[in-house]
Amino acid sequence: MSGIYHNPVQRGFFPDPSVVRVGDDYYMVNSTFQYFPAIAISHSRDMIHWELIGHAITDPDDLDLSEIKDSHGIWAPDISYCDGRFIILATLRLNADGKRGNNVMRRQLMMSSTRPEGPYSKPVCLEIDDIDPSFFVDDDGKHYMVISPGINLVPLSDDCTEVRGEKIPVWPGTGERCPEGPHLLKHGEYYYAILAEGGTGYGHGINAGRSKKLFGPYEPSPYNPLMRQFDPDAAIQRTGHGKLIETQNGDWWVYYLMGRPNQGHYTTIGRETGLDPVTWLPDGWFIINDGKGPSMTQTAPNLQEYSYAKWSRDDLDSATLDVHWEFVRNPARGSYSLTERPGFFRIWTGDGQLNEIRAKNTLLRREQELSYTATTKVEFFPSKNGEQAGLTCYYSTATYARFSVCYEAGRKLQLVINRNHGEEVMAEVADLKEQEIFLRVVVEKLTRSFYYSYDGEEWLLAGVLENCIYLCDEGVPDDPKRHTGTMVGIYANNGGCGSRIPADFDFFEYVD
Repeated sequence: MSGIYHNPVQRGFFPDPSVVRVGDDYYMVNSTFQYFPAIAISHSRDMIHWELIGHAITDPDDLDLSEIKDSHGIWAPDISYCDGRFIILATLRLNADGKRGNNVMRRQLMMSSTRPEGPYSKPVCLEIDDIDPSFFVDDDGKHYMVISPGINLVPLSDDCTEVRGEKIPVWPGTGERCPEGPHLLKHGEYYYAILAEGGTGYGHGINAGRSKKLFGPYEPSPYNPLMRQFDPDAAIQRTGHGKLIETQNGDWWVYYLMGRPNQGHYTTIGRETGLDPVTWLPDGWFIINDGKGPSMTQTAPNLQEYSYAKWSRDDLDSATLDVHWEFVRNPARGSYSLTERPGFFRIWTGDGQLNEIRAKNTLLRREQELSYTATTKVEFFPSKNGEQAGLTCYYSTATYARFSVCYEAGRKLQLVINRNHGEEVMAEVADLKEQEIFLRVVVEKLTRSFYYSYDGEEWLLAGVLENCIYLCDEGVPDDPKRHTGTMVGIYANNGGCGSRIPADFDFFEYVD
């Protein structure tokens, strides 16, 4: 492949990347937090263009996220390939709130498959209360889980289903805050310990150390930080959490976490995945992008280009949901159907509202650019106060915008926001026609304009939301954990009135 590429290479909510190469194919996993199905898996042949091919956990019975708080759940998965099997490790961040005897904060999950897209084995819990596991096999064939804070080694059984020894501290890092995202790499005569340090915000970075012995001592690289953004005005920020990969041609690269600020330090579309070249120096150390920090544009790897069509429209005609869709937490069984009314995605209104964890019927896809248009068509005829269905730009139970057909002393169309202080009605259209309705959001950076139509041709403006900084990681300082990014999609619920009526969505279209 000749020419250049632009970072990020995985655009939208694809944080904490881990990549493995098997032959000429590359596979990536990313964090999914409270969303289900869990642990996104993507495939590439040229390292630049990626196609989402599956998830590591697809059966709701295998992972109960129904009461998991926002930005908890699946953290920092790692994918490796060993003895003909793909191995995925991930942290399950629990609430640790004492409910149902739950005082454990974190446990590790392991699942494996002979096929990269799955199905994967039912997750096995490894009771290690730390974060960000990765997999390492030493020259003697012994298997280890590498885990933070810092770099620690946990001996595992050969099938990786059991812990076989005490945690062994190896390298604490350089002393910067939040040493996480650990990886170990054997290259030549050295073991290289690679860490993300500085926190996942705007001081994020990648540091490394090395030793000729697995258990150390490790000396820090004289080139640290190997990756960090020092320009506060650059279009790429929050760079860290990286994993090195060698191509089939012997070249080296690093995939790493990054974010694109939106009119200030507001990462509305979440943390994404970037790629930059790695150079091994004569002194045995490596550097990233010649020490220049993250690149906006870069010379592409020496591989044949292999691109995929963008997923932009779902006519909802299939009997199964497309792999790009995510539910907020586990979907409730029997709450939706693609076959009840062929050609439509039917959601029945259920208990809970968007600001409640118990709300089950919210189906989303990733926002991938700072500006886009999303459109859907819904047939919904509410008759009780609280019943609602429509379009949502969703960050969490604490912050979202919803544009929905509802019943509030009559059938209406409402534009409602939540800025972590309860719902506020921003605009309202009364006396809707008793027919299907098209809903649209046009996003231009921090401005979101909402339109409706009865025929899909003549569009009427319902309301405009300015300065939507509450739909991002950083814009709500009184919300303690915000790690995901805004998503857009459809939903239905009954607002607590107890009814169960259908909302039928005909299609969903997303255009950057």
